Amino acid sequence: MNEIEEKLAHLERLVDDLNGIVARQDGDIAVLKRKVAMLMEREAAREADGGLILGDETPPHY
Repeated sequence: MNEIEEKLAHLERLVDDLNGIVARQDGDIAVLKRKVAMLMEREAAREADGGLILGDETPPHY
């Protein structure tokens, strides 16, 4: 019986630890989603202004 109680206690601690990790990751994902949305809006605004610069184009000041 003691062995089962020890395993149960270990599993409960593990579940609590994993719950904390998942909660932290949820917050990180929410922050990253906001940042990606902001970058997408910024890029859409830049494209709408005609400011699209491709990597193989020579800048206009050359």
